[in-house]
Amino acid sequence: MPMQQGSSCAVITPMTDSGKIDIPSFRNLLKYHINSGTDNLCILGTTGEASVMSMDERAQVITTAVDMVKGKIPILCGTGTINPNHVKEMTQQAIDLGCDASLVVTPYYVKPPQRGLIKHFTDMADLGLPVIMYNIPGRTKVDLSPQSTAICAEHPNIVGLKDATGDLDRVKEIRSLVGDDFLLYSGNDDTASNFVMRGGDGCISVTANVAPEQMHDMMVAALEKDADLVQQINGPLMGLHKNLFVESNPIPVEYAAWRAG
Repeated sequence: MPMQQGSSCAVITPMTDSGKIDIPSFRNLLKYHINSGTDNLCILGTTGEASVMSMDERAQVITTAVDMVKGKIPILCGTGTINPNHVKEMTQQAIDLGCDASLVVTPYYVKPPQRGLIKHFTDMADLGLPVIMYNIPGRTKVDLSPQSTAICAEHPNIVGLKDATGDLDRVKEIRSLVGDDFLLYSGNDDTASNFVMRGGDGCISVTANVAPEQMHDMMVAALEKDADLVQQINGPLMGLHKNLFVESNPIPVEYAAWRAG
C-alpha cells in the first residue's frame, strides 16, 4: 500500500512495567488509529523507542502492526541507524514481515559528506522497499541538502522526505527540484500546517498519538489551503505540540497516552 498524504502518526510502543512490549495495548492503539483517520502509521521510530529494541522485539511490533492495519493504513517502518549493515538488516526484516515503506535517518554522529548520504540512501533503496529519507540535523549533526535530496529522488524507490530542519523556506526549494509526486512530510508538529500550506504533503506527527483526528483534519485543511480551518484546528493544539516536548521524546507523549487511557 503506497504512502499517502496527510497525518502519519509516529506511534509509541506501549511497554509493561517489566519493560516488555505490551502487545494487547499496542493492538488497542492501532485500532484507535484505524478509527481516527490516521493516514499513515510510522512504527519503530524514535518515538517508538526502536533504538533500544532487539531484532526480536522489532519483529513483535512489525508483525502486530501488519496483522492489525495492513491494507488499511500504510505501514512506514523506521530502519535507520549509524551502521549501514544494520540498516540493511532491519530493512530486510521490514520487507520480509510486510511493511509498506522504510524511514531511514541520515547516519548520526559521523557526519557523512553529501556523496556519502546519497550512497547510503540509494543503497537502502536498492533493497526494494520504498524509502522515506529523514533529515533531522539538530539530532544527527548532518544536513541532507535540497540538491542531494533531488539526486536521491531520482531513484525509483526513494519516494519521500521527512524534513525536521524547521526551515519552512526549504519546502518550496525542494519541491521545485523533486516535482509534485515526491512526498514531503514535516517532522515538526508546531509548524506542520505551514509546511503543508507551502507545498508539503503532510506530517509525521508525535501529537497524532493523542490527537489523531485533529491532526488528520488539520492536514486535510492544509492540503486544501483552507487557512481559516487550519487555524481553527491548530490553535487549540499549539500548547499540546509544545508540552509533548517539555522532556525528551517519547516521555511526555507516553505519559499523555497513559493518562488518556
